[in-house]
Amino acid sequence: MSWQAYVDSSLVGSGHIDKGAIVSAAGDSTWAATPGFTVSADELKNIVAILNDIGKEGSEVVGKAFSDGLHVAGERYVAFQIQDRHIYGRKGKTGVCIVKTGQAIIIGHYGENVQAGNATQTVEALADYLIKSGY
Repeated sequence: MSWQAYVDSSLVGSGHIDKGAIVSAAGDSTWAATPGFTVSADELKNIVAILNDIGKEGSEVVGKAFSDGLHVAGERYVAFQIQDRHIYGRKGKTGVCIVKTGQAIIIGHYGENVQAGNATQTVEALADYLIKSGY
């Protein structure tokens, strides 16, 4: 399956995610994305820094994400959970779920008519699948 097919079928096709992207774990290349959902290089750099600092005692990067928020595709989200391999953020009734695998970062955006738990479960399930597939 192509990377775009994962975005189209596994994320957006689930009905729980309305926009998504899969990028390299280094944040230096976008492998697939929903048209119009563009995560900038600076946003990716920040996301990678947060994911790499999860679990580090007194991490300033993680602390800054909680205090200043998280930017994805030009929108600011309040980070409400950063742990293990994921970052969850919300903006009003919408939100983002970002999960890191060995080689990829999956970013899913959900709309206001979706339960956050359903959206995060969808992104986490794709991450589990990619990990089992060696990514």
